[in-house]
Amino acid sequence: MPEVRIYGFIKFPLYTKADFCYDVQGKLNGAISIKYRINHQIKAKDVRLIGAEGEQIGVISLPEALRKAEDEGLDLVEISPTANPPVAKIIDWGKFKYEKRKQEQSQRKKQKNVEVKGIRLSSKIGEHDLETKAKTARKFLGEGHKVKVRLLFKGREITHKDVGERVLRRFAEKLEDVSTIEQDVTFTGREAGIIIAPKKKE
Repeated sequence: MPEVRIYGFIKFPLYTKADFCYDVQGKLNGAISIKYRINHQIKAKDVRLIGAEGEQIGVISLPEALRKAEDEGLDLVEISPTANPPVAKIIDWGKFKYEKRKQEQSQRKKQKNVEVKGIRLSSKIGEHDLETKAKTARKFLGEGHKVKVRLLFKGREITHKDVGERVLRRFAEKLEDVSTIEQDVTFTGREAGIIIAPKKKE
């Protein structure tokens, strides 16, 4: 399902029915990321105020905090509503939303979509071909993907499952420096398989 961004008033479940707050990002499945009350949406009598430069101003009344934000031409944003008293910061709200969006976009770019790549072998595969297949699998593993290795038994080869299993284990051994076995050898019908995953970096 595609992701959408929602800006405007979003109901915040921790508050009363009449209360609303701003949302930096939302998703169609209802999973909302971070929501904030700003300015007169804040209901607390007192707040622990952080200044625009990050300085700790301390606990002051909400009207005084609003006045300080207004004097600087900025917004008062409640960043920690569950604290006692809630923590609020003087912020340029438009700039704050922009920077949050940039951070989220940067994080998504860094996240890798892990795929399960496939490699097919036969019980009679030669050593050269096995090495070639192992190089391909090594490339997949280096990109952060898992590799599912399938071996199909043809004709009477099914009566020698141990041969196919040895081929799969030899294949996995060629990659043991960069991978771990996620699912050991299994047999399904006329097929055997093993799944290997990238070795976690220490």
